Formats: sequence, C-alpha cells, structure tokens
Amino acid sequence: MIEPTNQCMDVSVELEQAQSRLHQILIVEDHPLMREGIAMWVDQDPGLEVCGQFGTAAGGMGGVSQFKPDAVLCDITLNKGNGLELLKDIHAFSPELPVIMLSMHDESIYALRAMRAGARGYVMKQAGGEEVIAAIYQVMGGSHAFSSKVTNQIMAELSGLQRNRQSPVAALTDREFEILQLYGAGNSSGAIARILNLSPKTVGTHRLNMCRKLDLKSTSELIRLGVHYSESPVS
Repeated sequence: MIEPTNQCMDVSVELEQAQSRLHQILIVEDHPLMREGIAMWVDQDPGLEVCGQFGTAAGGMGGVSQFKPDAVLCDITLNKGNGLELLKDIHAFSPELPVIMLSMHDESIYALRAMRAGARGYVMKQAGGEEVIAAIYQVMGGSHAFSSKVTNQIMAELSGLQRNRQSPVAALTDREFEILQLYGAGNSSGAIARILNLSPKTVGTHRLNMCRKLDLKSTSELIRLGVHYSESPVS
C-alpha cells in the first residue's frame, strides 16, 4: 500500500479548507437596526458569514479593499455618501465582485439605475430574509437577482418598447437624481452644494437642467417631486 506523501496530504487539507470556507458577505447600511437584522440573517445561513458592517460609503469602500468579500449588500440611500456612487466605485475597483442593492424605493425606477451602475441584484427592504439570502447565492453563482417586474422592464427597454412609457425621472443623470432626492429631503441649494462638495453654481445648473427635463416651472415644483423620491431627511 502506497502511503500518501506530505505534499498530497497538504493538498487534501487545503481542498477541505476551501470546501468548508464560509462565503464572506460585506454589509453597507446606515440604519443600525436594519444592518444588524440583515447580519443576523446572513450569519444564520450555514454557508455565509458577515465579514464587515459599515454605515457609510467610505467605510464600505474601505471594507471591500480590506476584507475582499464574496458579495456586498449595499443600501441605495446612505446618509453619508450615495449608494449608487459607492456601487460605481466598487465596480471600478473589483468588476467581478457581485453587489446587491437594498432599498425601500420603487424598484421600477431605482433597479434599472442600479443595474446600469453595475449591480447584480436589487432587493426591496420589505422582502424577507429568505429572499435576501437567495439573492446572495444567485449573484455568487453568476446570475442576477432582479424581480420578474424589473427583468421585463429591462427587456422592454432593450427592445425600445419602454422608451415612451418611462417615468420622466428616468431621464435624469445619477447626479441630478441625487440632487432631486436632497431637495425632497428638505435641503436648500447651499446645503446640497456642501453635502456633495459642489459649487452653488453647479447645483443651480443641475436644478435648471432637471426642471427642463421634467417640464417643471419652478424650484417649488421640483421640491414637491423630490419629496416623492426621498427616503428620509439627509443630515
């Protein structure tokens, strides 16, 4: 009988360790209770483990670099930073890293925007933990995790059928849409300039462009529309 060599034994141990390794999941969510709830669901799954939890875009980006996770769960609206901008940064840093966006917002508007920015999935926060876990495994397996409603919209858009039925907000750039949300959250133009590190003139230009695209006559009308798309006040 041939005894296994030390080299064969080492390979066997490495293979066993790789097979037993838990998939590492990073969470970026600025509401502590929501973040802890998501982490609890992830850690309860026998194949998953939370490697880091962050409440800001900067923290999340640092966590991606430090922990090299297998997937990221990211809130689309962050008090300190923007989930879509973080998504773009993650995608630029690690294009193959699957990111699932979490949101309370209407998926018919936000999911398409997230997909264009590089998201592999979009899950409403109203969904149960089982749906979040299923989405994680889907994106880690190379698939996408979008609802049938969003998938149908994507196909309609690609075929040109959706073009005339889209919400006018879909015509806004991601930056314009972010400014619209900030107006809706009660911020003045000056406050928005400080939050986004832009000049007041730049914010004013974006405001005029949004009013033109949305066929609005005043900033007051823009603010009223922004309230509809703002998840919560921005501090």
